[in-house]
This record gives sequence, C-alpha cells and structure tokens, in this order.
Amino acid sequence: MNSTTTDTGIVDVIGVGAGFSGLYLAHRLTNAGWSFAGFEAGPDVGGTWFWNTYPGARCDVESIYYSYSFDEALQQEWTWSQRFAPQAEILAYINHVADRFDLRKHFTFGTRVVGATWNAAERFWEVRLDNGETRRGRYLISGAGGLSTPKDFDVPGLGNFTGLQVSTSRWNISLDDLAGKRVAVIGTGSSGVQAIPLIAQIAEHVTVFQRTPNYVLPARNAELSATQVESIKSLYPAIREECRHSPGGIPDRPAADKAFDVSAEERRRRYELAYELSGFNGVGGEFADLLIDAEANRTAAEFLHDKIRDVVRDPATAELLVPKYHPFGAKRSCFGTDYYETFNRPNVSLVSLRDEPIETMTANAIVTSKNTYEADALVLAIGFDAFTGPLYGLGLTGASGRKLQDTWQDGVRTYLGIMTADFPNFFMVAGPQSPALASNVVMTIEQAVDWIADLMEHARERGATLVEATAEGQDDWVDITEKTVAATLYATTESWYRGSNVEGKPNTFMGYVGGVGKYRRMCTEIAKRGYPGVEIDGEARSRTLGPIHEEIA
Repeated sequence: MNSTTTDTGIVDVIGVGAGFSGLYLAHRLTNAGWSFAGFEAGPDVGGTWFWNTYPGARCDVESIYYSYSFDEALQQEWTWSQRFAPQAEILAYINHVADRFDLRKHFTFGTRVVGATWNAAERFWEVRLDNGETRRGRYLISGAGGLSTPKDFDVPGLGNFTGLQVSTSRWNISLDDLAGKRVAVIGTGSSGVQAIPLIAQIAEHVTVFQRTPNYVLPARNAELSATQVESIKSLYPAIREECRHSPGGIPDRPAADKAFDVSAEERRRRYELAYELSGFNGVGGEFADLLIDAEANRTAAEFLHDKIRDVVRDPATAELLVPKYHPFGAKRSCFGTDYYETFNRPNVSLVSLRDEPIETMTANAIVTSKNTYEADALVLAIGFDAFTGPLYGLGLTGASGRKLQDTWQDGVRTYLGIMTADFPNFFMVAGPQSPALASNVVMTIEQAVDWIADLMEHARERGATLVEATAEGQDDWVDITEKTVAATLYATTESWYRGSNVEGKPNTFMGYVGGVGKYRRMCTEIAKRGYPGVEIDGEARSRTLGPIHEEIA
C-alpha cells in the first residue's frame, strides 16, 4: 500500500515509522497544516506490534494506559479485553486508529529510509529510500521505536545449525511448527519469558540457555469485566491526567515511607500484597527508596528470591533462576505467566551460560564448554540494539558532514532526548535520554510529539526555517541525565539500558529517570521561556538550559 501523495518536491516533514509514534506525528502535524510524507519498512501500520508476533507477546504496561489519550471519542469507543492485551489486540487497536483518522494516506509502506543528508545551503533533508528514490523535507522526524532493531545474533557457530531457526523479534512461523521438537531457546528477557511457557506446552523438550537471570513477576493478567471497563471509561480524563504527571506514565501509587521505616513483619506483609497486585505498581512501587538504597532494595530482592524457591521444586534449578547479578528493578523486570512453574515440567531444562558458555553449534546441537545439547529447532530471544540502532540505521549525516554514529562514538548526546546538535531540523520521538526507557512509552510519545509540533509552530510563526539544539544546551541535558541516574541503582548495573548487550557500543544510560511528570513540567517551562538551549535561525534566547531542572518539582 502506497501513499496517495505523488509530489516529489519538498514536503514540510518526512516521518520515519508508522507505529504509535509515526501515526500520532502524522495526525498532529497534518491537522496543524504541515505537509507530511511518512515511510514505513513494514507492509502496514503497527511498528513494533506488527513485527513482534512471537508466542505470548504482550506489553508489560496495562492496556488502559498503553493507548492514546489525545482523543476522548477514541477512548470511549475502544474496549480493551484484558489487563495486558495480547499483541494481536494491540495491533488491531493501532489499525483502528489508522482507519479512524485516515492516516495510511500519509505513508508509503514497504519502504525503508537508508540515508539522510542535511543540505545546509537550502535547509532541507535529502532522504534516500531503499527503492532508489530520494525525497526532500524541511524537517525529518524519527518515530522509529527504541526497541525495533534486533541485535546481531552473536552466537558462536550459528551458521552451522541446519534445523528450524527463528527469532522472537522477527517471528515467522506458527507455534505448531515447534510441536514435538527438541527446542533450544537462547535468552530469558521479556520475549523469552513470555514465549518459553507456551513453547514448553507443545515441544518434546525445551532447553533454555540463560546468561543472566531476570526478576520475573507474575503478570496476573485477566479479562476486564464490563463493570471495570465502564468505570475506566467514566474516569478516563482523570486517569490520563494522573498518568501525565506521574513518575512512570501510569497512575503510580505514591510511596512516602522507606523500607526500614517499618518492621520486617510489616515489610513482608506489604510485599505479599504488592506481589498479588503485580504490575509496575507491585513490589517495585511499595517503598520510596527501593531504587536508591541498596539495603532497602535487598529486602525486596530477597522476598522475590524466596518466591522463586517456593515455586521451582528443584533446588539447583531454582538457584540458577534467582537473580544475583543486579538489584531488583535496576534492569527492566519481566512479567510472565507460569514462567517459573514451567521449569517444574519434566520436558524443560535450564543451562547457565555463565557456568558453561556456548563454544559452537553443529548441524543439530549446541556445544557448550561442558556439554552438547541436541536440538531440532532454535529460538533466538536475544534482544535489540536499543534506541541507537534504529537511529543509526537511518544513515544520518549532519551539518558538519559527520554521521550520527560518529558524532556519538563516545556516547549518546541529546537535548531532552528529542534533538541533537549538528543535526538541524531533526527530531527523535521517545529517543535516547528521554523518559521512554522507564515509562509508559505511549504517554511519552504523545508528550514528545506535542512538544516538537509546538516548537515547529513557534519557529513557523517567526518565519524561521532552522531549528537546532545548542551544544551548551545539549551538554546541560547530558549532565542532568547522568546526575539523575547516578543517584539510583540503575547506575550499578550493566544492561541494554546502557547498551551493554551490544559489543562495542559506548556505555551511555539511554534514559532520563527523573520521572515522566517532572520531564513534562520541565519541557513546558522550556517552551514558556522561549526554548533555551535551542537555536532558531541561528539565534538562541539562551544557549544553556540553566537551572530549570532544579527549579521544577
């Protein structure tokens, strides 16, 4: 399906991606009078939720929050079936939005952006497509999701394996294709946690290869009753406003007291209640200091360790599954259904890659330093080149003639996670160093798109055609993000949050963890003050951010 726009002249905006970000970009900007040409590598809308069709795929944010808030009629007409809707339902919702607002006409599908160069003399982006065409746009905006570029499959000897091979990030088989097979699953992040229990139900045997055990909390997924749906819809305006100003983009429970403000018995009682509640308002939200105090964190971690030992009957397997290498919450926790219970099945075994790393593969087996494990099928659940991978894939060349990956070779540097110096008129929706990493990303997407649109309209009203982050403003934001994360236990842990899962990737924490609400208030204040840290047609109200972050509660 192709865009109805055939004009190959200069458009106001070229957008990348037709997922949650790209669709709202098209809606918001075209309603404000901007001409828009969007490009999507997939054959239709959906983004992440088009590609991620692996068994058990669903979001870890409750669906009533993981959805658009910009249109009240849309909220009222769409009904979610479950607390955590499955991938097919999320994709159906995205398709409904595209249909309802007639958004497909703004996109060319099956077309990937492979290069983009800033033309300083004429102030436009020259964008190269994989079909050989070139398009020109005054602004270039990336709506490519932070978790949309699979990481390289760096498994030794992978090319030797001749059995069925599939990755969770580009699932292209039926679950039934694994029936009766000896299946090896490499990876125990979110996709592995969701897929393994379903694969185990039909496979002859499943061997799970785990490098780092994660905290997996029970999802407690359930159907939403008609009464629940009615209540949610009646309260949606208030719910959304609470989400916009909360730390995580969901109605977070305010935790005023700290873990050692109460007795050990009271802590245990409250952890039990939170464990039953689950979700991001579960155990991790019970006390205010769980992500800033290692000893407080240990009380929650040990509670969860005991839960694993209670569920998994074999003590040796249980100990392998107990997370020992990072504090609870310092890596994104997973939410699963019967994950730990699956290791009680006689047809499931666990291999620790810390104890016996993979040395090579043969045509029908994985060979570790200690054993050989035969397999008919291989499932790769080894994650993404998060945040920077999708951006580097655009082949961006900035005003100085340098590629984005060269500009960031020593680490990511952005202004608000939205702009980056030397790349004029280029914006990132939910980019690195934004709150996207640790939030309900749909809430972050809406806020970013609105802020970008307001800045563009501000420039247009002044007759300006160039918008760029100042180096000083960018330096301020990098300092803010680093100081904010340094005060937390995130700073103690290697993870995809830091790019640690991709060899050679600079160690930069990929998010702002000061809270969705504080970030929104700060962005609003920046706009009110005339966009300090931003050059508009070469002029800046202030080249630095100043003390705005400290002034915002």
